[in-house]
Amino acid sequence: MNIHNYEKLWLVLAMVMIIGFISTVVYGATAVGIEMVNDEGGTIDSTALEEDDRFAEPRVEQVGDNEYEAYVVARQFIFEPDPIEVPANSTLTFYVTSPDVIHGFEVVGTNANAMVIPGEVTELTVELNEPGEYGILCNEYCGGGHHTMEGKLIVHPEDEFEQGGETDE
Repeated sequence: MNIHNYEKLWLVLAMVMIIGFISTVVYGATAVGIEMVNDEGGTIDSTALEEDDRFAEPRVEQVGDNEYEAYVVARQFIFEPDPIEVPANSTLTFYVTSPDVIHGFEVVGTNANAMVIPGEVTELTVELNEPGEYGILCNEYCGGGHHTMEGKLIVHPEDEFEQGGETDE
């Protein structure tokens, strides 16, 4: 069997492309620090959020030096609490759940992006070093008002932040 030189060239190019695609997927899944959302947040009764200490009153709590936890409820068509306020140079761990339908939870400009499923608690951690305002968006279609579902994360300069969301001005 005689294979023409052009056929050999195309076979080699096809193999190189296949190996390249596989390498890209493996690199993206293992080497760049992308972590799949896991089930560490646990489950919850989505019909009884008011009975759960974490989500009865959505809030932000300081849990350590420059460490905060935000207990967020995503419901049609709002995020609670809104706004979420923390100081710069802090670590914020979000615990997000939903009582009604599947929502998305994305903090624009950060690596926080996850699906929020009723009955599950989604856990995300973000390093917030720069002061500013970050939008919080629902990126999963959740109904007729989906396009209005947004919130705000305000990162205050450290010297202007007081616990409770107050600022010195």
